[in-house]
Amino acid sequence: MVVSKPNQTFVQDVSIIFKYFPGLSPLQQEQFKKLFALYSEWNDKINVISRKDIENLYINHVLHSLGIAKVCQFKPGTSILDVGTGGGFPGIPLAIMFPQTNFHLVDSIGKKITVVKNVAESVGLTNVKAEQIRAEQIKGEYDFIVSRAVTRLKEFYGWINKKVKKDSRHELFNGILYLKGGDLDEELAELKRPYQLTELSTFFEEEFFQTKKVVYVPLS
Repeated sequence: MVVSKPNQTFVQDVSIIFKYFPGLSPLQQEQFKKLFALYSEWNDKINVISRKDIENLYINHVLHSLGIAKVCQFKPGTSILDVGTGGGFPGIPLAIMFPQTNFHLVDSIGKKITVVKNVAESVGLTNVKAEQIRAEQIKGEYDFIVSRAVTRLKEFYGWINKKVKKDSRHELFNGILYLKGGDLDEELAELKRPYQLTELSTFFEEEFFQTKKVVYVPLS
């Protein structure tokens, strides 16, 4: 049987997830495996991920999202808000990784939320709620708020700083876990709040992660 190039890419890249997270259950492994076909199909209809980047889905999007899991292991019952989730990053990979944690994925663009709902349902995620809404309009409080470079941190903090629970149950105090790359010195200086910076190259050896970071900002 001849295996097509896209499938070869899929097999190669999903194994990278298993390499860095070897303790996944069979169900979690199957859920991660399904993501390539689902996002490839949706990307033909809606430009959720750059079409040049879809073959790098597992490194540039899934593994990148899971960088947050290297910084904080969410406990059962934790509530997470993913702001500006786009097609479901970092929320969908994190929801697979932490099946007993509750995820609220939001974006202002309805067609992207359509993709999130379909992907979550297709892989059998029962811990994901997806909603078309602006961050400023969200009611309720969460243990952590995650996001992937939707805006500068100072502006992001203004959107969500009143949406974090006061009581913390993790080693990290409740707050923001923000995926971002490049030189962040100026951006972090204007935030004027304590923060912790984690280089993802500490955990992942691929070249993509050389400039990628998780910014943790405690808020509780």
